[in-house]
This record gives sequence, structure tokens and C-alpha cells, in this order.
Amino acid sequence: MSDLFSTIKEQVQQHQPAIVFPEGTDERVLRAAVQLKEERIVKPILIGDLNAIKDVAKQHGIRISSDLTIYNPADYAEFDAMVEAFVERRKGKETEESARKILLDVNYFGTMLVYMDKAEGLVSGAAHSTGDTVRPALQIIKTQPGIKRTSGVFVMVKDEHKFVFGDCAINIAPNAEELAEIAIATAETAKLFDIDPKVAMLSFSTLGSASSQETQKVSEATKIAQKERPDLVIDGEFQFDAAFVPAVAQKKAPDSPLQGQANVFIFPSLESGNLGYKIAQRLGGYDAIGPVLQGLNRPVNDLSRGCDTNDVFKLSLITAMQAVNQRVTV
Repeated sequence: MSDLFSTIKEQVQQHQPAIVFPEGTDERVLRAAVQLKEERIVKPILIGDLNAIKDVAKQHGIRISSDLTIYNPADYAEFDAMVEAFVERRKGKETEESARKILLDVNYFGTMLVYMDKAEGLVSGAAHSTGDTVRPALQIIKTQPGIKRTSGVFVMVKDEHKFVFGDCAINIAPNAEELAEIAIATAETAKLFDIDPKVAMLSFSTLGSASSQETQKVSEATKIAQKERPDLVIDGEFQFDAAFVPAVAQKKAPDSPLQGQANVFIFPSLESGNLGYKIAQRLGGYDAIGPVLQGLNRPVNDLSRGCDTNDVFKLSLITAMQAVNQRVTV
């Protein structure tokens, strides 16, 4: 495990927050949850039928302790209270009858556990789409005051190097105001990983070297973000090399505060962000941890369906760290 995750592990172990895993019958999730419990990092809550989870454990040689918390929506003792709370939260958009059906869905059920303070965070997505994970969070947990939308970032880690890429998961074509909001939120996320954020707003142009609606959007987003948060180092628009390579920065943007040392990269669209992190992951050999969802009132994070047990473990650590940080700042 890298130094980054060793540090997170040490911090989280002091608090051991309860984290929900709606996909309790997924072998990767079950294995990671058992490890997290055995190492006393978090208190995992698995969602699913007890016998089905035991069958998966037996099939894959996973030893589960008798005190591992497992909830089945079909026979959950506090289901009636959950239904009532859900109907109230949805403010007339759901009836009691529809709520009872919806809450049998493991992601909605798990998200309600977080909302009702039965847990402090949720990790899903190993067997569900991003929409299946994010939709309940937006409807139930909702975004923090002053934030209009959530966004998804990846923490890119290789040896001692660590960067944050956003948005790579949620917003397809953010406008200038939305891009500025994403940049500020991503800078705050970077601080959780002991990164002093130096934010580059990426484009195919560097400070006006090309002009189009796309480059102007990024330039405008930069101005908005700088005005809202003058305490942060945010600059753009930048081509990647001008943001990352000091020698190139000296030629293309000698007066920029970034000086080719950006460590937080804001992509102008989901298309470019998704491509960017996967290129760094597959060609550059970086671990891509995430997507880490930011802007929600409580931490909910989304796995890739191609994840392995180690990915589940690491994203769970990040979720737990977010939960601890929110607990401390409340």
C-alpha cells in the first residue's frame, strides 16, 4: 500500500466510521469489507440476503465473522420508519406504496441508512451503473449549501506522485459557472489528500493561443473561480504541457503562478476527463482511485464495474476519510 493510503488508514482507524456496502453479494465487495473489519478500519454494513452472502463467502473461501453487520431490506426491523422518512424527504414525490418498492433497491436502502445516521458513508458501483449509485444520493442526501451539482474526481497515485483529475464521472458538458464550481470543489478535495492545490483549467489553448467557444468557456470559468476563491491558486486556460512541464510553462505562460507545477487538473468536458484519467492509468501506470464524488452532504462514492478488491478497499478508505473529515468540521 502506498504512503498515501497508509496515512489515510492510520487516520481512519482512530474513528472507525460505519460505511454501507449495498452490493453485499459481490465477491470483491465482500472480500474488501471483511478485510476492513478485520483490520478495524471501518465498521462495514453489508446489504443483501444473509444466506446469499454466506453462499458467496463459502464459494470464494471468505471467512465472515458472526458480528459482521448485514441488513436485508426485505426483513429490516426499522423498514417502516425508513419508509416514513423517505416519503417525507421526497416531499410528495413518492407515496408510502411507491416508497416500499423503491427502498427494496439496495442503493436506495443503503443511502437511507446514511441519511438516517445509521452509517456515515456509502460505497457502491461494483455491479451497478454510476446513475444507480448517484441518483439516490442526489434525491436523498443532496448537495451541500451553495453547491448546485455533484462532480466526480479521480485521485491519481504513482509512487510519491499524486494528482487530482476532475470532472471525470458526472457532468457531460459543464458551462463556465459549473466548471468554476467543479474547480473549487476539486481544490478542496485535494486538500483531503494533503495536496496543496495548484489548479490548472485545461483546454487545447494556452492563455488565448487559440480562440473558440470551448476555449472562451474555460477562460471565463477561470475568472469566475479566481473571483470566488482568491485564496486558491487557479489559472487557465492551459494546454496540459503548459500546466505540467516547467520548461514549457516558461515559454507559454511565464507569468502564471502555476509555473508548470499544477497538481489539480480540471477538464473542460466529461469526454476529455474520462479519456485523460484512463490514459494516465493505462499508459502512465497510475492508480486511478475513484470516482470520488464531491459536493454531497454525506460521502457516497462510485466504483467502476471493472474494479478489483483492492479498488474497493482503497475507495472505502477515501470514503471513510471524507466521513471523518465531515464529522470533525460539523
